[in-house]
Amino acid sequence: IKAKQAAGKKVIVSVGGEKGTVSVSDPTSATNFADSVYSLMQTYGFDGVDIDLENGLNPTYMTQALRALSAKAGPNLIITMAPQTIDMQSTSAGYFQTALNVKDILTVVNTQYYNSGAMLGCDGKVYSQGSVDFLTALACIQLQGGLAPSQVGLGLPASPSGAGGGYVSPTVVNNALDCLTKLTNCGAFKPSKAYPDLRGAMTWSTNWDAAAGNAWSTSVGAHVHALP
Repeated sequence: IKAKQAAGKKVIVSVGGEKGTVSVSDPTSATNFADSVYSLMQTYGFDGVDIDLENGLNPTYMTQALRALSAKAGPNLIITMAPQTIDMQSTSAGYFQTALNVKDILTVVNTQYYNSGAMLGCDGKVYSQGSVDFLTALACIQLQGGLAPSQVGLGLPASPSGAGGGYVSPTVVNNALDCLTKLTNCGAFKPSKAYPDLRGAMTWSTNWDAAAGNAWSTSVGAHVHALP
């Protein structure tokens, strides 16, 4: 952790995952969650927390937990989220509600645009995973739903081995970033306006990327840094 931080990186603890079950469903568990994460931060030097709960989330008490953690850790706390696409289809969904509830202390939401099948875009049309339109039309929901562009990131697998479905080449990721930030390289869907402050992209995972020769981070990383 210290080595990465010395290299200018931020290191956060991720909670949940595909099979991880963490329940924050009442005031006591909200307090316990905040205390536990803060203890890990103090012990190991983490810069924040990533919420990756894929088996349900209570927006009332997760909001309470994150605000309690923020009060302990201070303004430099990093809070990220990695919801599944279904969790960000509507502002009424628990994940989306939580993101909006903590918008003032939220760093970024990196929605997992894979293992999804087909989903609705912000225009009400159905898009299938594995395309530039899937990325742009679904990211548009968050951009129109209340999150700041700087709080919206695209989460994609680094290689076909990194997910059961939804892998796209780095070129498609870069095209989606261009479409959202500059209205260029779009597919059939084109946003109503550009979002030059879009946060960027996240990959699952650095291990899969390394196994594939770091092709994803080399291409997408350079592209993100060259965005407006």
